[in-house]
Amino acid sequence: MNILVLAEHDGQQLNPACLQAITAAQFWQAPVHVLLVGSALDTIASHLTNVSGVAKVIKAEAAHLENPLAEDIATLLVSISSDYRVILAAHTSFSRNTLPRAAALLDVAMISDALEIQAENCYVRSIYAGNILTHIQSQDAMQVLTVHSSHFIAAASQEGSAEISSIDVPVPFTQTRWLAAKHTQSDRPALSSAKVVVSGGRSLGSAENFEQVLSPLAAKLGAALGATRAAVDAGYAANEIQVGQTGVMVAPELYIAVGISGAVQHTYGMKDSRVVVAINQDPDAPIFQIADYGLVADLFDTIPVITAAIK
Repeated sequence: MNILVLAEHDGQQLNPACLQAITAAQFWQAPVHVLLVGSALDTIASHLTNVSGVAKVIKAEAAHLENPLAEDIATLLVSISSDYRVILAAHTSFSRNTLPRAAALLDVAMISDALEIQAENCYVRSIYAGNILTHIQSQDAMQVLTVHSSHFIAAASQEGSAEISSIDVPVPFTQTRWLAAKHTQSDRPALSSAKVVVSGGRSLGSAENFEQVLSPLAAKLGAALGATRAAVDAGYAANEIQVGQTGVMVAPELYIAVGISGAVQHTYGMKDSRVVVAINQDPDAPIFQIADYGLVADLFDTIPVITAAIK
């Protein structure tokens, strides 16, 4: 039986986390198929044929899938599920919205955010905001899961050999319809894939301070901006840049935590960062326990100096 990876894309580019999901799918040593859902998918499909480990790229194209709804994707997954023993995706907001619906329709367990695949039906995932690792074994014939992408190496590019095929699309789900999308315009890199992230906490005190203090530093470093849930709830930053257990999971080369105390819900979303730099005036802040470099200082005095020193 084959393994199916549900790919996430924006109509033009593949989410880089999908490459890690493709690597995870190769654990079962079976043909890996990648499902693309949308419209005008030729460019992305062609790119996927050059990804190592991909045996087939499946296109599900229809006009109503230009902005696909989770309900439609779940129905589509069920319609082709008999050909697969595993359906998986990278653990993102897209897959968190889609795969549980498919699992429910298939009447199987949903295994979310797997850190490791230990056997064909045994997985490791974290609980209690990453403080405890637990082993999960599923007895279902069909396995539906999402994987923590930063724990898997991205599949490499190679000479293309995967075939491309198209499938029939079920009729659209009529009880839900697409209205509109509001996209934030930014010159900064995407938070989920940025190599450098500058994040701020509630200590910044206001939305104006958040922008005025952190944006110049992020611009100098070519970094994405992140925020804690407390900063988002206080209205200092937009919800889409929230880093943490209920926000975006990041694993950059460099993570700079500014005025962040280090609540476990936040650190769970950035603990895989290669280098963590923490700046906080509280020497007992928990963030220093996971930081590679720490500076006990007032952020309003320190960040402008650091920004000015970067050439």
